Amino acid sequence: MKTYINILILLITILSCTSCSEELVSQSQTGILRGKIVKKGTNEPIANVKVFTAPSTKTTFSDKDGMFEIKDIPSGSYSVKAELSGYVSVFQAVNIQNQSQVVTVVFEMNDDDSLNSPPTAPQLVSPVDNAVNQPLNVQLSWNATDPDKADSLTYKLTVKNNINTDVIVVNNLKVKNYTLSNLQFGVSYFWQISASDGIHSEVLSPIFKFTTNTTPANRYHYVRKQNGNFVILSSDTAGNNFQLTNSSNSSWRPRKNNNAGLIAFLRNDAGGSHIFTAHPDGSNVFKVTQIPVAGFNQSELDFSWNTTGSMFLYSNFDKLYKINKDGTGQQLVYTTPDGSLISEVDWSYDNTKIAIKTNNFNGYNTKILIIDMLGNVLQNVFAAATGATGGLNFSIDGQKLLYTHDVSGYQDANYRQLDSHIFIYNLVNNTIIDASLQSNKPIGTNDLDPRFSPNNAQIIFVNTSNDNISQKNIFLIDLNNTGVDFIRGILFSNGEMPDFE
Repeated sequence: MKTYINILILLITILSCTSCSEELVSQSQTGILRGKIVKKGTNEPIANVKVFTAPSTKTTFSDKDGMFEIKDIPSGSYSVKAELSGYVSVFQAVNIQNQSQVVTVVFEMNDDDSLNSPPTAPQLVSPVDNAVNQPLNVQLSWNATDPDKADSLTYKLTVKNNINTDVIVVNNLKVKNYTLSNLQFGVSYFWQISASDGIHSEVLSPIFKFTTNTTPANRYHYVRKQNGNFVILSSDTAGNNFQLTNSSNSSWRPRKNNNAGLIAFLRNDAGGSHIFTAHPDGSNVFKVTQIPVAGFNQSELDFSWNTTGSMFLYSNFDKLYKINKDGTGQQLVYTTPDGSLISEVDWSYDNTKIAIKTNNFNGYNTKILIIDMLGNVLQNVFAAATGATGGLNFSIDGQKLLYTHDVSGYQDANYRQLDSHIFIYNLVNNTIIDASLQSNKPIGTNDLDPRFSPNNAQIIFVNTSNDNISQKNIFLIDLNNTGVDFIRGILFSNGEMPDFE
């Protein structure tokens, strides 16, 4: 009996030892986790991604090739996590079973941008599609939204037209409107907006079209100082105007010819003053002269169309030239016999007479002469040793001539005038009317640059203080008044060198 008991104890001991041995082997079994981390969609390897498990074992980081490895992972089930700033964290389940097992995984990671939504296509608001009769300065407006409220949108404006290949591109707009300036009359413009949140590709709007007004048949043109240069303005009787030239060049002394359908003016070019022409909307600028318009003071220089609009008369120091409007056929018409300078010229409506003003190199010792097309002197109108003179303009019938003269006789190096009056000289009976005196010119002011209206019923001119720095304004004198005095009234503020055609 005792023998049986000893055998039973031995068996229990052996079984107990065997059970303990199996539990220790199970706890010591480990495996290896290897993997690669790439960017989703491109399979580019991602370096420095943190990789760890739950339950926790070891933490490692991917190398430059996106590879990682965790050794000696005890057998069991794990959730493996990969995370990197700027990317969406990813998880993957793995199971480690025994020491010989190598588990391989691949993580595809999206960057944070993949969770971001693109902006909506911009909606164009104003002008509406196919809008017509738009001004030359048009405010464009649009709407756009982004589902991700934190995103800041920027816009790009692209504008094309139907007359040339010019493209206007405005980048990095932060607001939903933009004003297009200095457009051309009668042109159709096509505009489109693209929106960007800085993450996705630009989103495009539809293409809208608008057309500007046709060119108005304005009868008034004058100049105004802008950024130190003269610019030419075109205006109607109500004062609605647009800028014909830009301030990048100084352009002055506008002269419209309805028969030619052109505006002529003086502009600085290549170190001299030259005659240019342009269409009434300011387009198609053309340089006429090669020999410059020259005299003692470029702001006092003037030139003249013929009636048909086919040619010009202009001066170059002591010489008077005739030239076709296309720049051909230049001819010498007259040369002063005493070397005096020709500063101003006007051509009669019937093209038979020319009025010229001559002066010395300081602008004084002036003479006004009437010559024919062969250069013969027909009439001496005016002469003065002192005081500034200018403003020549024939009446339509060629029987009257406007001019100005500073009756104070003042002279200085700045060509300042103290009391300049407008005179109407009758070429038939040699009588003179002081239009400034008869229209009650204010004391201390000058009347300058007079021009007859197209029907000879008015005179358009400039009035300004004689302090030589005050603003210049454009006035009209009505010659139809039945009383003793003419009536004067302001036409445009801040303007000079007027033309009324």
